[in-house]
Amino acid sequence: MTDQTDSAAPDTIVLVHGLWMTPRSWRGWKERFESKGFTVLTPAYPGFEIEVEALRENPDVIAKLTVPATVDHLAAQIEALPKPPIIMGHSFGGTLTQLLLARGLGASAVVVDSAPTEGVRMTPLSQAKSLFPALKNPANIHRAVAFTPEEFHYAFANTLSREDSDAAWEEFAIAAPGNWIWAYGLIANFKPGHQETWVDYAKDRAPLLFIGGEKDHIMPPSVNKSNAKHYAKSPALTEYVEFPGRSHWICAEPGWEEVADHALEWALAHASESVALSASAE
Repeated sequence: MTDQTDSAAPDTIVLVHGLWMTPRSWRGWKERFESKGFTVLTPAYPGFEIEVEALRENPDVIAKLTVPATVDHLAAQIEALPKPPIIMGHSFGGTLTQLLLARGLGASAVVVDSAPTEGVRMTPLSQAKSLFPALKNPANIHRAVAFTPEEFHYAFANTLSREDSDAAWEEFAIAAPGNWIWAYGLIANFKPGHQETWVDYAKDRAPLLFIGGEKDHIMPPSVNKSNAKHYAKSPALTEYVEFPGRSHWICAEPGWEEVADHALEWALAHASESVALSASAE
């Protein structure tokens, strides 16, 4: 599917996973994009290179993780590529993707059900309820916090049957660093100065598409719309599209192929525009 006549066109896609997940969550997208001729990288967060089952047995590596170290880790892998890739991120992987774009990385990007960057103050009731298991105890700041199967069903996979949701939890779910949920989901907007998930919304960067899921409880469409609108003063292209009936499990629930194909088609189309503009400016 890659245009072999255009040597500047992206031939690599970097998929950034979110919290409570590992690179395993991108299995379907990776296989689908590879079948179209792309090189697909699914980098893990630092220390997450082990499997889901091993992370469950040793959650300390999760609890001690930091956002700056994670962004540096991902940026180093992208900077080592011969040309800018397409970057796609889900949930907090969407936040990390926005931070990578703010560093000038990527030919284009898509964030799916993205967690917000600093300054987005939209907090729907379903989001507060989804995050309550982590926020109910301040001691969780220093812990890795896991969802129970019931909590996962509400926050992540509410469009699935409870049986299918439990199967997804069993195969994919790990804990998340409680510090991240407290720091960037609750405190960042109330602290003076810029925090670690702040981006310069007015700055130029690669084209960026937000994809929202209508039924997403933990990162509802209102959060993604608000995040996208923060880029209104940027000269770079920012668009938002919403898929009806989709939950936070949008990348794996029935019909995920439609979402993946839309993300890739948009990213390819606008990466070409970005590459052409960069070439004309040289």
